Amino acid sequence: MDWQIAVTLSVLTGVVLALSFLRAGADLVLLAGLTVLLLAGVIEPDDAFHGFANAGLITVAVLFVVAEGVRLTGAVEFIGQMLLGKPKSVSRAQSRVMFPTAFASAFLNNTPVVAMMMPVISDWCKKYQLSVSKLLIPLSFSAVLGGLCTLIGTSTTLVVNDLLVKASGRSLSMFEIGQVGLPATVLGLIYIVVSSRWLLIDRKPAITPLDDPREFTVEMLVESGSPLVDKTIEEAGLRHLAGMYLMEIDRQGHILAAVSSEERLQANDRLIFVGIVESVVELRNIPGLIPATDLHFQLDGPRSERILIEAVVSNSCPFAGMTIRDAKFRGRYGAAVVAVARDGQRVNKKIGDIVLQPGDTLLLEAHRSFRELQRNSRDFFLVSAVEDSAPRRHELAWVARLILALMVFCVFLGLLSMLKAAMVAAGLMIATGCCRGSEAKRSIDWGVLLVMGAGMGIGQGMEKSGAAVLVANSLVGLAGKEPLIAMAAIYAVTMVFTNLITAKAAAVLIFPVAVATAQNLDANIMPFAISVMIAAAASFATPIGYQTNLMVYGPGGYRYSDYLRIGGPLSLIVWAVTMVIAPIAWPFE
Repeated sequence: MDWQIAVTLSVLTGVVLALSFLRAGADLVLLAGLTVLLLAGVIEPDDAFHGFANAGLITVAVLFVVAEGVRLTGAVEFIGQMLLGKPKSVSRAQSRVMFPTAFASAFLNNTPVVAMMMPVISDWCKKYQLSVSKLLIPLSFSAVLGGLCTLIGTSTTLVVNDLLVKASGRSLSMFEIGQVGLPATVLGLIYIVVSSRWLLIDRKPAITPLDDPREFTVEMLVESGSPLVDKTIEEAGLRHLAGMYLMEIDRQGHILAAVSSEERLQANDRLIFVGIVESVVELRNIPGLIPATDLHFQLDGPRSERILIEAVVSNSCPFAGMTIRDAKFRGRYGAAVVAVARDGQRVNKKIGDIVLQPGDTLLLEAHRSFRELQRNSRDFFLVSAVEDSAPRRHELAWVARLILALMVFCVFLGLLSMLKAAMVAAGLMIATGCCRGSEAKRSIDWGVLLVMGAGMGIGQGMEKSGAAVLVANSLVGLAGKEPLIAMAAIYAVTMVFTNLITAKAAAVLIFPVAVATAQNLDANIMPFAISVMIAAAASFATPIGYQTNLMVYGPGGYRYSDYLRIGGPLSLIVWAVTMVIAPIAWPFE
């Protein structure tokens, strides 16, 4: 065996083992493997870093920006209210989660779809006393399945498609992969709904946000012209808020206590809520509700530029012992007090009448600069921003939806390539204010891009060293002269690698093997490429194989065995569907 092949296969084995058993990030492990190949002289620098200029990688980076614009405007949050509703059973709840998610994932990258749906589903579970562990794995799996239906559904398909273009000069059309993906998705969703009652165990989340003992009293105002006007409390979604309840309504000085679910909201109603800080963030993202601070407490500038900040009043604060109104808090700090918590209990007074005391936790609405300006101030013991507390730009939601629809439309008709359409869409998101430049930069998951680029570099090492041809010859030797058996073997290897390492890394590592196998058998490359594409994108058996599986791992309180128990059979179902349909849709000859 040539020494370069030996080094490459050793590095590949080491990468697989490290990703399987070590806690190091996939990006660091793959970069380490790429470094070894580079230092050993297996590949040159141009080959090692060629993957970082890959069109598929750049497309994924740009799609992060598009998804961020959709998220920040709340363009898809209406799904939680319109489609989820009130389920009558766990199976119906799973169906209401999975089918919309699968549809959305066909046109949006899986990761942001799951990220946007997770808080909606968590709140939904709390509202209707459902076990979140019965829904989060189905959420992730349905996103993965939906991503198999179109070329843009998952970044993995984009990466493999770009490799296919380089290997054969042929690109998949928008819905071509759906010939395998759609049947696999339908069968997969049915399998999850039917089997999860036995295969998914109730688990307790590792972290429960509602364990926070601090309670705030928050006043919100129903704006004139708000979509909430004339809706009942139940219809407005204000009755079953997670970690918060509506205590009373102040209607032009008349107090409505013990508010009925059928009470209809009116313009300028002041709604008094009691709950934890995470629920305050949720309130701020409801269209038509704004903090009900008095005029002299309000801030200048658009609300979208402000965030929520928690600050603890210190012993040396000059305003301790004074009411918030008398302290002229806004004029002194450029921040409006939204709520106050004291000793973990709510302070049952109007904001302006609360007398500040050392140790009080203030929930402030302020510009992002407040945190830096007051971090070392003697007036506060602690100043920290509340995560993801900037209000949604609901007024721009229709713009984000239109941009997203135009992107899909242009790709579908072949007017623009996926990369060009995504770049135009990302530019429009920034130009229209759906997503600011700084937010666009923060939205890009550089770890994912490093995994893709380094994985492609190792794939180049497989190809340049001859390791890919060696592995391909071994597979062909086991499969004889039967292309179907060889394709099944390649799918199996890709499937195992996907669940042990990551989807994109598995795709770029095995694709050269698939190409070499097809060439050795003098067969059409397409069914082999489709097998790699589907096997790499369909990761179900472990949490580390795909980022959405890992995203729901902690919040769902899952164990590794949960993924293998329900995801193992699902992987075999998708494998069987691919083996049956791929040779028919793309014949070997």
